[in-house]
Amino acid sequence: MPLRRTEQVSDRYRGLDTWQDDAILTAMLQGQASAVATVQRALPALSVAASDIVGRYESGGRLIYAGAGSSGVIARLDALELPGTYGIPSERIVTLIAGGEESLRCLNNGAEDDREEARSAIEPLELTKQDSVIGISASGSTPYVLAVMEAARAASALTLGMACNADAPLLKLCMHEVLLDSEPEVVAGSTRMNAGTAQKCALNLLSTLVAIRLGHVYDGMMVNLQAENSKLKERATDIVTRASGVDALTAGQYLEETGGAVKPAILMGAGVRSARDADALLWSVKGNLRRALEVNAEGTEGSAACRTDEKKEEANKDQGKKEISHG
Repeated sequence: MPLRRTEQVSDRYRGLDTWQDDAILTAMLQGQASAVATVQRALPALSVAASDIVGRYESGGRLIYAGAGSSGVIARLDALELPGTYGIPSERIVTLIAGGEESLRCLNNGAEDDREEARSAIEPLELTKQDSVIGISASGSTPYVLAVMEAARAASALTLGMACNADAPLLKLCMHEVLLDSEPEVVAGSTRMNAGTAQKCALNLLSTLVAIRLGHVYDGMMVNLQAENSKLKERATDIVTRASGVDALTAGQYLEETGGAVKPAILMGAGVRSARDADALLWSVKGNLRRALEVNAEGTEGSAACRTDEKKEEANKDQGKKEISHG
C-alpha cells in the first residue's frame, strides 16, 4: 500500500536540521503558502456544499463538526467563532472531538482510533436529514471520524468529508468531497502544519459563505454579530451608521431599542417605525437584511405614492367645489 501523501518524507528537506534558521523558516513558510493555494482547487466543492448546508439549516438543521487531534481543534475553533461573529445560535452548532472535551486541554491521540466513543458521542444527537455533518481528517482515514460520518450517512444527514489524501476513505464515504491536496509536510507527518493550514482556510471559507447566504453579512459587514464587549459595541454602531446613513448617536439609540441587534437597528435607520416592526419584517424574509431593506423601500415608495394620489384626489375635490360654487 503506497505511503499516504501526508506521511511522505520529502527529499527536499534532507538535512533540514543542519540548515540555517532563516532557511528552515523559509521552507516552512513556503509550505504554508502552498497549502493555502491548494484550497483554490476545492472552491467548487465548497460552493456546492455551502448551498446544501444553507438549505438544511434553514429547515431547522444543525451544523456538526467531527475531528481528532489537530483537525478536531481546528474544527472547534471554527465552530466557536460562529455565534459571536454571525449570530448563529450555539445550540445549533456541535463539535465532536476524539477524546472529548479533555482533548482540548491535552490531546488524546489514542482516542482517534476509538469508533465506539464516536458512536456514543453521535447517538444522543439524534441526527435528522436537516443536519449537516462535517468530518475533518488530514489522512482521511481516522476511525473516530469515519464512525461519526457513517452514523450521519445512516441518518440521511448531509455529509461533508475534508481530507488531504486523494482516494481517502472519508471522501468516498461522504456526499460532498473536499480534497485539500497539500504537499508533504516539512516535518513528515506533522499535519498541524501544511494540512492544518489548508483545513483552517477551507473551513473559514465554508462557514463564512454559509453565513453570507444566510443573510448575516451585508456589504462586507457582519450585521448579525453579538455586541458583547466595548469593541463590538463600537463596531455595531459603525455598521448601523454605514448601512443606514444615520449618525452615531442615533445608531446607538436604535441599538438600545433593539437590545443590541444590528439588523433591526439598521431597518429602523431606514425608516421602520419600531424594533418590533423591524423584527417582524426580518422574520418575513428569513433574516435576510438586504431583502428586508428592499421590502421596506418598496413599502415606503408605495406609501409615498398613496399619499401623492390622496393629495391629487383632495385637490380635484377642491377644484370641483370651486366650479360648483362659481356655477
